[in-house]
Amino acid sequence: MPGGRLTQQERQQIASGLADGLAYAEIARRLDRPTSTVTREVMRNGGPTAYRPELAQRASEQRAHRRRRGARQVPAAPDAYGRDPEAVRAYEETLTTVFIASGTPRMMARVMACLTLSDSGSLTASELAERLQVSPASVSKAVAFLESQDLVRRYREEGDRRERYGFDEDIWYQSMVASARSTAQVAAASREGVAVMGPGTPAATRLENAARFLDFVANTMLNAVEEARDVLFAKPGRNEPEENEGKG
Repeated sequence: MPGGRLTQQERQQIASGLADGLAYAEIARRLDRPTSTVTREVMRNGGPTAYRPELAQRASEQRAHRRRRGARQVPAAPDAYGRDPEAVRAYEETLTTVFIASGTPRMMARVMACLTLSDSGSLTASELAERLQVSPASVSKAVAFLESQDLVRRYREEGDRRERYGFDEDIWYQSMVASARSTAQVAAASREGVAVMGPGTPAATRLENAARFLDFVANTMLNAVEEARDVLFAKPGRNEPEENEGKG
């Protein structure tokens, strides 16, 4: 039933839907499940090209066994902000799935999600390993990859010998700028092909139209991210005086 665990039959239906090239939303509609459930199921089990229902079922049973074993332990208490630890864990898994769907490798996506949800904004390698229940080597490899993509920063706090890894709010700005520049490069390459294919030919016309479209998109993105950059650093209630100005 919707909301319960996926059955083996439903996993077979997901595999059939993927084989038929159906979108996650359509597969979910046929199963009467949320799209997020299908997306998470596929991405945690190899992705759309490697999904195998039998392996997914076995992995689900193993996770259920671990949960039953963990249920015998004392439930975690709400944190300092009163948040439900189970709800936070579930959301972290959802966020990880979204990062994976955007092209981030799974371990790197888990580190990104963990850092994103850390109120301190940074964690040490040992803290990441403990929270994610993985080896320090896995954390080191993931952080090295994310650093190479300018997605995390490494630093030491004064008086602390341990390195910390932080999720910089500015990465969204840098990511959008990089995406816009990449789009502009494709536009330039498309325009270069016009002369090669011969102006006025069907192929050249197609390339010229693509170049104009991609140039427009790239410039629009760059303008938008410059205008919106300050939003990344806004504090709660920052705009309240302006919104209330003149009222009374």
